[in-house]
Amino acid sequence: MKSEVEERAQFVSFCIEQYAKAKNMTTEDVVNLFEQYGITEHFCEFYDVLHTQGHNWLIEEIDEMINNRKK
Repeated sequence: MKSEVEERAQFVSFCIEQYAKAKNMTTEDVVNLFEQYGITEHFCEFYDVLHTQGHNWLIEEIDEMINNRKK
């Protein structure tokens, strides 16, 4: 059985891969983007709710978070 930390790490990894694929970016660039805008921390903190969402919704959520945090 996976620990909670492993589940959260796997979820963030999934989000990174899906976002990279959707935006035609490298995973390294996405990791840097997530770090810059606090996406990883947010997704770990709210894992219980977010991990139930589909990948399209997650990509839209990430875009919205980035746009809101650019201001």
